[in-house]
Amino acid sequence: MLNKIGLIGGGNIGGVLMQEVVKRQLAREVAMVDIKEPDLAKGKALDIAEGSSTIGADVRCIGGKEYDVIEGSDLVINTAGVPRTTRPDGTIPTREELLATNLKITDAVSEGIQKYCPKATIVSVANPLDAIVYKLYLNLKPAKNKLMGMAGALDSARYRHFVAFEANVSVENVTAMVLGGHGDSMLPIRSACRVAGMPVDDFVSAERLAEIETRTRKAGGEVVKLLGSGSAFVSPAWGVLDMVEAIAYDKRKIVPTCVLLTGEYGVDGLFIGVPVILGKNGVEQVVEMELTAEEKEAFKNSVAAVQKTVDEVDSMS
Repeated sequence: MLNKIGLIGGGNIGGVLMQEVVKRQLAREVAMVDIKEPDLAKGKALDIAEGSSTIGADVRCIGGKEYDVIEGSDLVINTAGVPRTTRPDGTIPTREELLATNLKITDAVSEGIQKYCPKATIVSVANPLDAIVYKLYLNLKPAKNKLMGMAGALDSARYRHFVAFEANVSVENVTAMVLGGHGDSMLPIRSACRVAGMPVDDFVSAERLAEIETRTRKAGGEVVKLLGSGSAFVSPAWGVLDMVEAIAYDKRKIVPTCVLLTGEYGVDGLFIGVPVILGKNGVEQVVEMELTAEEKEAFKNSVAAVQKTVDEVDSMS
């Protein structure tokens, strides 16, 4: 259990996170900050706090519009940003189109973290994921193990779900990894996908796997279209919680995570989704997995896409 978890952003993801942090008792205290009027964060914190005795959770919940509420947090989860929403014409903004607005928000987030909890481990969820994590790095210059983005945990969970449904087996039987950037260039690693330890190809045809992998890349947009307003929030929150539990309980669990690479996979200076060991120190180790020749090429393409986004960030900074 951690002493304190700070949540930045009181939207749908933030609300699920606070609820689940209390339910799972991951910290003695959870604090949420959100600038929205009249006092969204305080209202959500009070609502959850008032129900905590019902589930026997001795976790203090606080909220407010100022960043001082997250002071002293051991771990901070950043969800602050404008989500993808469907336009009147039915189209959906790309993650890159949100970049300019969310970079400004990230500057404010960075100031709050720097002032009130500069030593905290940071897990960022805001989109465009790769760009926002990079911007946090530029602003805060944290140690390599202390800053990461949640992407692969969610994308891999989606891949597992689609495979399990198609194979007609429990999701518990399916293991999978999705690497690279958090966008259309993400890379489901078919060679590492297993059903009860057996190759996924034994259960699902190559044609259906290709369709599943395409759906995995487009899964976020699929949810946005169906909701009509806003984007996925429960599945991203659960993805973050998988990471937070690994850190809080020092599980040393391997989770695909967006982290700073400094030579691993032939990449230097970019935040890319790769398997890492998560434990009490945050990112304990980057795991370099074997990829097929085709997967290596696709990984390079995904890295190039992330580099393009990073170049945009640099041009706006």
